[in-house]
Amino acid sequence: MVIQTYQLASRQLLTQARTELWEGDTRQASEKGWGAAAQMVKAIAEQRGWEHKTHRQIWQAVRRLNDENREIALSVLFRSANHLHSNFCEDLDAADDVGDALNDVEQFIDLLEPLIN
Repeated sequence: MVIQTYQLASRQLLTQARTELWEGDTRQASEKGWGAAAQMVKAIAEQRGWEHKTHRQIWQAVRRLNDENREIALSVLFRSANHLHSNFCEDLDAADDVGDALNDVEQFIDLLEPLIN
């Protein structure tokens, strides 16, 4: 049940991120975009028994998934999510840049979701 909760939260956060962006709140859109990516990683990590409580553990899970699937795009796309997390703190990115990063997050989620059994 926890796995599905993370999975659902991921999709909900991405939807909320797009709404926040449409409303002009790039800071909240950024944080929700980061959260969407992190929640999908947490779903897979939970399923596999991997630790996923810290930022570092989430990154480690992404690296493991990248190595397992030989999908170099995972790390690259996750960097966009991580950048969104930074933008939440600094709020420097233009709306178009946040939108591009949210597209990367969506692609990242789409690559990960089929890995959930």
